[in-house]
Amino acid sequence: MTENLTTIVSSATKTVEINRHNPTVIIGERINPTGRKAVLAALREGNFDIVRQDAIRQVEAGAHILDVNAGVPGVDEAALMKKLINTVLEVTDVPLCIDTADLDALTAALAMYKGKALVNSVNGEERSLSNVLPLVKEYGASVIGLCMDDDGIPETPEQRLAVAAKIIERAGKLGIGPENIAIDPLALTMGADHTAGRIALDAIELIVKEFGVNITMGASNISFGMPDRKYINATFIAMAIRAGLTCPITNPMVKEVAIAIQAADLTMGRDEYGMHWIKSFRKRQQAAQA
Repeated sequence: MTENLTTIVSSATKTVEINRHNPTVIIGERINPTGRKAVLAALREGNFDIVRQDAIRQVEAGAHILDVNAGVPGVDEAALMKKLINTVLEVTDVPLCIDTADLDALTAALAMYKGKALVNSVNGEERSLSNVLPLVKEYGASVIGLCMDDDGIPETPEQRLAVAAKIIERAGKLGIGPENIAIDPLALTMGADHTAGRIALDAIELIVKEFGVNITMGASNISFGMPDRKYINATFIAMAIRAGLTCPITNPMVKEVAIAIQAADLTMGRDEYGMHWIKSFRKRQQAAQA
């Protein structure tokens, strides 16, 4: 396997090092109005109470980085993104993942952010490469690279590897090293294609073997439309960690998923003397007795 690279993401006061030898870094997915009607309505009204609660609860549940998405239709996304970032940083100091396809919102967020943000995301489309990568370079950020291009989402692991290679190459030409890139091989729903999970896992292995980069993924996408999603997500995320996943975008407040990540880290030898597992077990015991 190619050398394991370390991706740095930081806030003004806290630094997170993502590396395959370290415990899995959880990127909390909850600060996102997509599919969450209550959050969407609250943000339209300028109410950030749910955002504050989600930020606090995700960090308490084990999130190391928080994804922040301001995609509210009909609203000035750049202005809302700045408000969301300020709101989150009022209640926590963890680094942020700036999640937007709006270049104005991305620019505004990077300009105000104190630290090394994680940009979500660039992909292999020519327009995305030429617009997003220069901003990543200008502001010294790290970036997520999605394995899709102008032809859409590739069907095979080998084709996704090729897109990852394209993103890494183009970033390199701008002076963005592979240590500053986390590749997302894309988890598609197994409800539509029962082979989607295997394709994602195989793509992870190929990309890690070739480049040694860190791997992220919207892991809960894999179970969309299926019953008992939490069990599917927990199993998939543990298998993906074995394949090379280092920083999943997921909901740490789902107990089954959080436990699966802890168990995977223990099994992979990333939890010295099992201390994190034991501490989490005692915490669960105390919560059950309360």
